[in-house]
Amino acid sequence: MNLPILLGLCCVLCLLAGVRLLQHSASQADMERVLQRLSGARATAAGKRRLGRWERLLLRAGMQLPFYAVVALLGGWLVLVLLGLALGGLSAAALALVVPPLLAYLYASVRYRRRIGRMIQQLPALLDHIIRSLKSGRTLGDAMLLAMHNSPAPLHDALVRTRNSVEMGVPLAEATEDFARIYERDEFHILALGVQVNQQYGGNASELLENLISMIRDRDRASRQLRAMTGETRVSAVVLAGMPVALAVYILASNPAFMLGLWESAEGRLLLLCALLLQCLGCLFLWRMLRSI
Repeated sequence: MNLPILLGLCCVLCLLAGVRLLQHSASQADMERVLQRLSGARATAAGKRRLGRWERLLLRAGMQLPFYAVVALLGGWLVLVLLGLALGGLSAAALALVVPPLLAYLYASVRYRRRIGRMIQQLPALLDHIIRSLKSGRTLGDAMLLAMHNSPAPLHDALVRTRNSVEMGVPLAEATEDFARIYERDEFHILALGVQVNQQYGGNASELLENLISMIRDRDRASRQLRAMTGETRVSAVVLAGMPVALAVYILASNPAFMLGLWESAEGRLLLLCALLLQCLGCLFLWRMLRSI
């Protein structure tokens, strides 16, 4: 039995094992939902401890994949790896094994950044709704639940987990702390800290929320000014990332025999794959640099 057939059988076995694990996780999720209804806060705390890295990333990005979609994606990934193994050898198979998860991670990260930006923009309206409810005589917990229910998407979708936890008996401070821990923004951490202090020691929650609104608007104004000042840097990064790709497309269009000759030889194929990998790493580094602006 040659190596490609052996690797293909191993991939099929891994796929079957993955489908079995997904079925087991689906049954465990149903059991956890039942336990949450029965035991309330303890089941919710256990769910927080079992929140994995990919599950947390999907939750941040607002991507809820059903079971059949996960199976379809894993099956497509396996087919891509097998095609790479059959057409390009081990190097192409390794590339097909690494690139799709990297692209999925980048897509989820970009989606999370756009979603969190919209959530921060909607947060002052939520806090203003809470302040008006507090001044009308409601408690902080009732005011926050009412504001969560009336908030627009995507903030409303992100707060569903927090609202359900509070309705099941979890303390408001713990629920908001869990929300801030998931989305990792200073505004959410300050809100969670303010709720915790108010729940433990009391005080004027309206004044704290008003100061938080002022801070969010000041940071948004400063961020817009910074983006306007660093526009040239961001354009330069896009040009640097696009020039190698544009050059490769030009060479392929003007002299296809050159590129095809490289791909047909083992050394040339290795060079092209290394160039593609370095291009992906360079784009990743530029993207990480732009995130700090």
